Amino acid sequence: MSEDSKPKLKVSLLDYGAGNVRSVRNAILANGYEIEDITDPSQIDAAKVIVFPGVGAYGTAMKILKEKGYVEPLKKYLSDHTRPYLGICLGMQTLFESSEESSGVAGLGVIPGDVVKFDDSKMVVPHIGWNGRIHHQNSPVMKYVNDTDHVYFVHSYYAPVTAKNSDWALTSTTYSGQKFISAIQKGSIVATQFHPEKSGQTGLNILKGFLEAVENGTLCSDSSPIPASEITVDETFLVKRLVVALDVRSNDHGDLVVTKGDQYDVRENEKEGVSEGRGGVRNLGKPVSLCQRYYDEGADEVAFLNITSFRQGVIEDMPMLQVLEQSSKNVFVPLTVGGGIRSYKEPDTGKMYSALEVAARYFRAGADKVSIKIG
Repeated sequence: MSEDSKPKLKVSLLDYGAGNVRSVRNAILANGYEIEDITDPSQIDAAKVIVFPGVGAYGTAMKILKEKGYVEPLKKYLSDHTRPYLGICLGMQTLFESSEESSGVAGLGVIPGDVVKFDDSKMVVPHIGWNGRIHHQNSPVMKYVNDTDHVYFVHSYYAPVTAKNSDWALTSTTYSGQKFISAIQKGSIVATQFHPEKSGQTGLNILKGFLEAVENGTLCSDSSPIPASEITVDETFLVKRLVVALDVRSNDHGDLVVTKGDQYDVRENEKEGVSEGRGGVRNLGKPVSLCQRYYDEGADEVAFLNITSFRQGVIEDMPMLQVLEQSSKNVFVPLTVGGGIRSYKEPDTGKMYSALEVAARYFRAGADKVSIKIG
């Protein structure tokens, strides 16, 4: 069988039901791999590779893993470091023994040490934005990226580098002078504090390096420590990035368009010289296609600003949800939604959704940050 006709590796995705997992799913698909969702503990032992994109609170994640019966199978899977695993953000933090975020809650205990909170008296918390990495190991995971490439972080808790866990550190990062583990690898266990699925082409290439190494059986054999004398960088910094804001509203036909105006006056003048014309809504293009265009041109984040209330209907048909779902298929940077997220009542069923429930649905559709109107 030729390499071209060889079936692609099937990735087992551990989605415990919180946060933006859609973008991880799309990033795996964009690299040409199939996905099988883990819905039963028995699938863990049978998996060829597990990706755990944990999002949310440490205690909640461990509670759900325990309720679903995943904790012991996961510990067994990870016990000898030979089974391929990629944890993302909380998927890395749960590998440690505990976290200050959830006192008294035990983690998976694979990596010695505890996760702690950034000191908000000395720095802005959360650590959010694009930052660099200090490499401590050579690894095929980083085969397609440069040491100087930046990746996207959003977190309030971190794993400090200690004598007990330093041999796990694949990369470290500093934020306001505080050094922390930004990626780990030991054997076939890999995890990142940053979000590769939101780190543009760099993140896609990190996923590609990991999955190719799993497929080729080189994940362990091609990794090795970098001598301390060869590590010349000891600090990283947040960098300025380009954020594009798209004002989105529905036109007179109910279609979503990107528009622009003066203090929300977004209608075209009917004729030249008329100061308050009542022409159609100014149309600069479709939200999904413009989001793709700006991403292709180098945008590091896209913010959709809902500048009017969209029509009422079934929550699953809310227009901005569809924009996020379509955009996240091919745009691998943070997607933010502002405006329009509030408590919601379906007109036909009368079912009520709190602002937080609506926000959660936006996260599941592909958003990374939202602004909520309470009350």
